[in-house]
Amino acid sequence: MSADTRILLESLGVTGGHTGGTLKVHSPNTGELIGEVVETPVDQAKAHIDTAHEAFLKWRLIPAPKRGELVRLFGEELRAHKDALGKLVSIEAGKVTSEGLGEVQEMIDICDFAVGLSRQLYGLTIATERAEHRMMETWHPLGVVGIISAFNFPVAVWAWNACLALVCGDAIVWKPSEKTPLTALATHALFDRAVAAYKAAGHAMPEGLSALIIGGKEVGEALVEHEKVPLVSATGSTAMGRAVGPKLAARFARALLELGGNNAAIIAPSADLDLALRGVAFAAMGTAGQRCTTLRRLFVHESLYDTFVPRLKQAYASVKVGHPLEEGTLIGPLIDAHAFALFERALDEARSVGGKVTGGARVDVNGKDSYYVRPAIVEMDAHAGPVLRETFAPILYIMKYGNIEDAIAMQNAVGAGLSSSIFTNDIREAELFVSAAGSDCGIANVNIGPSGAEIGGAFGGEKETGGGRESGSDSWKAYMRRATNTINYGRSLPLAQGVTFDV
Repeated sequence: MSADTRILLESLGVTGGHTGGTLKVHSPNTGELIGEVVETPVDQAKAHIDTAHEAFLKWRLIPAPKRGELVRLFGEELRAHKDALGKLVSIEAGKVTSEGLGEVQEMIDICDFAVGLSRQLYGLTIATERAEHRMMETWHPLGVVGIISAFNFPVAVWAWNACLALVCGDAIVWKPSEKTPLTALATHALFDRAVAAYKAAGHAMPEGLSALIIGGKEVGEALVEHEKVPLVSATGSTAMGRAVGPKLAARFARALLELGGNNAAIIAPSADLDLALRGVAFAAMGTAGQRCTTLRRLFVHESLYDTFVPRLKQAYASVKVGHPLEEGTLIGPLIDAHAFALFERALDEARSVGGKVTGGARVDVNGKDSYYVRPAIVEMDAHAGPVLRETFAPILYIMKYGNIEDAIAMQNAVGAGLSSSIFTNDIREAELFVSAAGSDCGIANVNIGPSGAEIGGAFGGEKETGGGRESGSDSWKAYMRRATNTINYGRSLPLAQGVTFDV
């Protein structure tokens, strides 16, 4: 482990678990070994879940605003350690500096959102046909929430789930990606500091409310299959969702799935091309194409194609590919050798079906154990072949279109349904795109790219993206159970629908 990484971990409160273990962690930036993390035995993972369930039984009885105070204190810890945690994200996940810091800011934002929400968990009063009766819905804490996160957003997605779950009265058990356990250890250490401050202020706090379990498939299965985990929020590939979903359904547990995204954008004839160029460039190249919302398919109107695509190629050629912590770098590395192999395989397949590839070469930044590439543009004659699948790398497939209905149909003609966008100044096209006859994705944007999200809007998608929603809006309801209550405050007993039953 480098001295820089060790100092970062110590400053974040990580005192153990990152050395002497069997899980070897390499930085994608250099390929160097940065941790040997202790994995959680399956039996111990199950014990953590049992403890979390016992903690839930107590935590659910604490008023929601007081639960929110714990999340507020956690947000303060994140503010105080934003630079250190953001740098650790860059080291372990390969994100450029602004994106590493931005991920921690997203955690801070969801803390603020959740604290406010802790005073706004609401039900409805419902009109009833029975005199002297009141009908209402109430929301109650659900139980232990399992969180399975992916390498590309190693800490923010956990925070989306954890902060809402905590204010809703749930306990949490987190299984991070095996590729990014150090950021998980650091985040949990900061959470432990918030817990200590919460207790020091005199608040009641059950032990084991939040647990971190580290390991591979067996640890994840223990979380998915445990009968005391009524909800699992899992972020990853569609293949992972196909494995997790049926196991949860078999025991009637809830699944909150955030899976693949083969996202598209449309450049319409009336588009502001300067705006579109910036929007497409970030959405397609940012995070080295390793976002679930990355732009992967671009439909350019035939009247603009010969103008817009050359400009886009120039932008691609100008971006700096390099070490994420170096000033001016916009494109960091792919996460590992496997990601690079999938990148090359997709480009080879595109060439085999007539695709014209610009870019895509490997860049030697730090030797053979790191995998940097030039982002690739692939001009395709048909919406077919590798275009129809998500490759988690910076590949942008570009196709011409003639009318807006055809472009929307092609956009929707893939399995995933996460994010989408259109660049247009035609109000009819914009309104069509966000209408029921338009994009079939969970996110549909106008004059911004499909990549990135704010915590105020519920995040997630349709079809093979899994249907889950995290973060803002009313997504808190996923972490609670609903009860309908009818209260008779009169002396008679009228039955609904005019039913009589006299005894």
